[in-house]
Parts: sequence; structure tokens; C-alpha cells
Amino acid sequence: MKIKSIFFSKRSFIKLLYIFLLIMFSNYSQGQTLTTSGTNWTVSIPSITEAGTNYAGTYESATNQIILAVSVPLLLGNAKVSVHYEPNPTWNNALGLAAKRTNNGTTVCALCSITGGLTYLTLTQTDIELFRIQAVLALAAYTGINIQLELTGVSVTIPATAYQSRVVFTVSGV
Repeated sequence: MKIKSIFFSKRSFIKLLYIFLLIMFSNYSQGQTLTTSGTNWTVSIPSITEAGTNYAGTYESATNQIILAVSVPLLLGNAKVSVHYEPNPTWNNALGLAAKRTNNGTTVCALCSITGGLTYLTLTQTDIELFRIQAVLALAAYTGINIQLELTGVSVTIPATAYQSRVVFTVSGV
């Protein structure tokens, strides 16, 4: 009479453990999320009252014009927050739009970090990295990350009309 062993070989055990961990972590790794809030920024440009004068040229929004909340799962580890602008519907290429991060926001993750983006970064129509978040041994969830905008290039040489654009933020793994 043969007796079957109820024990697994070391190799089989490692395979089962790997599969178990993969299933467990796939349930917990929901992916990164990014939520924005804030208000539309309408730049108030004063009228020119004297011939031969020009506009100030540079205007800044409130330091908390846009507020971001970003979550980065442990398995992802690092994430970058990118930004670009989209003409909506018209934009003049002589105008420049820039963004910067004005604070670190808040998090309960003691070992997580947020880096970059503390100086103005000129926006383009393609994504460029604004800042990075690193998650160490925990979910990195940041709230209240303030973003300030800057408009440059305002001049009497630009045709007078309402120019609009949309600022788009993206979070992705590094």
C-alpha cells in the first residue's frame, strides 16, 4: 500500500506562495489616482490708459489655484505627475503658461516623499513631468497639493480677444 505525502516539495511551495502573493497584491493594487479641484482662473489685465505703454506681461494666480490629491499604491512605488495645456478653443503662441507646486500637501505615510515642481515649469501641449511621488512600504496618498499658474507674454502686440486653455494633469508609474 502506498501513502501519498501531503507535503509539497520546496519548489512547489515557492510556486504556490508566489501565486498566492500575486493574487493578494493584485486585489490591493488598484492603481494610481489623481483628483483635481479648484476654480477657473480669469486673469484680470488692467486697461492701458496712456499711449506708448505696455502691459505688465506676467501674471500669477493664487498659490492654491489648483489643488491635487494623488494616490500611489505600494506596488507601483514611484509615480510622476505630468502636466500639459490644451488650447480651448483658441490660444496665442506668444503667451506662455507655467505651473509650479507650492506645497507638499498632506499625507499619513511617514516614509513617502514628494519631489520636484517647486519652480515654474513652462507648459507645452505634450506632457512634461511636474513632480514625483515615492511610496515606501505603504500607500502614498497625498491631499491638498497646491498648484500655482503663471501667464507670461501679455503685450499690446497680441490681438485683443479672450484666450483660453485647459491645464491637464496625468499620473503614471515611473
